[in-house]
Amino acid sequence: MSKSASVPSGPRDAPETAARWTRRKDARPGEILDAALELFVARGFAATKVEDIARAAGVTAGTIYRYYANKEDMLKAVIQESYERTYLEGDQLFAQFRGTGPELLAEVIRAWWRLVGSTRLSGLPKLMIAEAANFPELAQFHREAVIERGEGYIARAIEYGIARGEFRPLPVDIAVKVVCAPVVMAMIWRHAPLPCNAGDLDIERYLDEVIHTLIQGLAVRPAGSNPER
Repeated sequence: MSKSASVPSGPRDAPETAARWTRRKDARPGEILDAALELFVARGFAATKVEDIARAAGVTAGTIYRYYANKEDMLKAVIQESYERTYLEGDQLFAQFRGTGPELLAEVIRAWWRLVGSTRLSGLPKLMIAEAANFPELAQFHREAVIERGEGYIARAIEYGIARGEFRPLPVDIAVKVVCAPVVMAMIWRHAPLPCNAGDLDIERYLDEVIHTLIQGLAVRPAGSNPER
């Protein structure tokens, strides 16, 4: 081979190697949080060690500490970053919606299931219920960042229907709990062990029935009808 045909491989490969390393470095926080959420839900927050998360994420514990001070920071980051898309779509839905109250409530419930209930985030209610007494600060963080904001969307949908005369006047704060309960319960079922889960529940049919029942219960009743029926 002539001298002119010889091409040193080191300098030419260096930019490509650096690019791969940068992509890997950029992906690490997400990989760490994915591993953390999966282990927190499966084992519990207290029982999960940073070393366990590092092993599942394919990094060292030292790498984790470059991004997060402790497990509490990791769980808070999971909550904050994972729900950004949910809240963005929720805000867009209300800004653009022009339909009826029942349609809006149904859309909010289905969007919540699509973005949260059908994903690994559905394990958070189970996790928070199990760990709230031992980690009250994290439970309060979850309440403010997830529960209150989620309930806020439900409240807005109910108030929208009341304002249009499609839902009967009722205590919105209580109605919100009634609407949320069956959806949250379905999320818990997904991660509950046998025989406490719902087995082979058809979630689409379940949500259809939940939405139908809720809308019927919220609907304005004809004058003189018996509210107990």
